[in-house]
Amino acid sequence: MTNGLIPAVRLLAQATTAPAAAPAGSPSGKPAWFEFFNSPMAPLFIVIIVIYVLMFTSRRKQERQKKDLLGNIKRGDRVQTVGGILGKVVEADADKVLLKVDESSNTKIWFSRNAIHRVLGEEKSEKSETK
Repeated sequence: MTNGLIPAVRLLAQATTAPAAAPAGSPSGKPAWFEFFNSPMAPLFIVIIVIYVLMFTSRRKQERQKKDLLGNIKRGDRVQTVGGILGKVVEADADKVLLKVDESSNTKIWFSRNAIHRVLGEEKSEKSETK
């Protein structure tokens, strides 16, 4: 009975110490992600990643500039709203801006800071123009 058990143990030991075969997906034994970079799709994939990164970094830059612009609005600035209304800042609160849109009738309108599209410049006072 012991003679029959020893060959079975030898057979089992040989099966567990056999050399490992290459992975099924790659015949060269290299990882699958490494094989991707040798394919013709790799340059296209890299270009798509670069465009994606550039697109979102420029967008973040524009958003930061817009936030700085809205944060620095002060009395006397000439601004244009998103709707195209031009006016002069009379009062600037934390979340809203009072614009004077008509000099002759002294018309003033409150706008949200987010409604300001761009700052056109600072209104020059009459004293500095006469000098």
